[in-house]
Amino acid sequence: MSGKVEDTIESYIESPEKLKSLYRRVLIVVSLSQIFGGAGLAAGITVGALLAQQMLGTDVYAGVPSALFTLGSAGAAFIVGKLSQRYGRRTGLSTGFIVGGLGAIGVVMAAIFNSVSMLFISLLIYGAGTATNLQARYAGTDLANDKQRATAISTTMLMTTFGAVLGPNLVELMGKVALSISIPALAGPFLLSAAAFIVAGLVLFVMLRPDPLEIAKGIEAHKQKFAQEHQVQSTHSIGNKRGLAVGATVMVLTQIVMVAIMTMTPVHMKHHGHGLSEVGIVIGFHVGAMYLPSLVTGILVDKVGRTAMSIAAGVTLLLAGLLAAFAPSDSMVLLIVALSLLGLGWNFGLISGTAQIVDATEPSTRAKTQGKMDVFVALAGASGGALSGMVVANSSYAALSLAGGLLSLLLIPVVIWSRRV
Repeated sequence: MSGKVEDTIESYIESPEKLKSLYRRVLIVVSLSQIFGGAGLAAGITVGALLAQQMLGTDVYAGVPSALFTLGSAGAAFIVGKLSQRYGRRTGLSTGFIVGGLGAIGVVMAAIFNSVSMLFISLLIYGAGTATNLQARYAGTDLANDKQRATAISTTMLMTTFGAVLGPNLVELMGKVALSISIPALAGPFLLSAAAFIVAGLVLFVMLRPDPLEIAKGIEAHKQKFAQEHQVQSTHSIGNKRGLAVGATVMVLTQIVMVAIMTMTPVHMKHHGHGLSEVGIVIGFHVGAMYLPSLVTGILVDKVGRTAMSIAAGVTLLLAGLLAAFAPSDSMVLLIVALSLLGLGWNFGLISGTAQIVDATEPSTRAKTQGKMDVFVALAGASGGALSGMVVANSSYAALSLAGGLLSLLLIPVVIWSRRV
């Protein structure tokens, strides 16, 4: 560590007010990147299944795009975590977003040349943007204290709402833009994804200075040195493994249920006469519910507790699955309510699970561990996306939704176990 970096860290150790100011600045910068990242994520997920359906000519593999970019996000989560641990959040997150933008450009090229193999490879690369959009939530927690962590996660996720809601509602417009330049309409939203991811990466690369994780690691090293000198024994590591296991389980289950039902909703709607603009509206409400409640959710997780909100996630996802399964296929209102509940349950699970992961890690290994946890989350989403099309093709959308709702109930015994061990 250079003398200049050490002096910078020392200045934050000596001035709590300066540290608070940096914490607020980091939240602002990360939140700004999340606005663009949300637009890049939401535009792609809205039409990914429809693009595959059009190019492959069958519904059986309609869940493959979601599975591929989620699988790609698994690998990217690990790499972004490793990069962040070694070089800082700025390098890890900006690289992930820009690579995701390049993947979105590849999807557009695949649609132009009608190349399924290029589509699949590009979707894997596009997953880097998805992973980075999710990993950015950790950056806001690096300088947060125990009672601020869930709120910090929520603040960055809340800002994702602006882009995430706007993205699906620009689907039809971007389709027209694409057609005007001789590109297939369903590839249009990926033009938006490419621009949004690249801008998000540039925002972080230019503005995320000094790096919050580097400052947090320096502060931790100072505290450990102080503890050794004064023979103070830390008990922070007690329960860490349990916290990681429970936090990961909560995030994995909520991700499987959310991705599976969300992926097949556009295909289900198209089969029952709904147009692309109506699909955009439903997915827009869904993505809004994934992120908009975040600030309130964070406060509840910090005040009410991680356990209570994890149970709330399971119950909310169950209600979403039941409503999606039994709602009339032509009812836009009930589909909107079902997908909104699906997003809300995911929100509860992700924030409460993430808070438990942050609680159980220390700055010296935090980014690497968080990256590994997000690998499991991404793989869970890939499984949900891949299986969803097969379940619907061989059964029905109602069966998929009902199964997802019942699966979410597993959250309750998991969190109860965590309190008894």
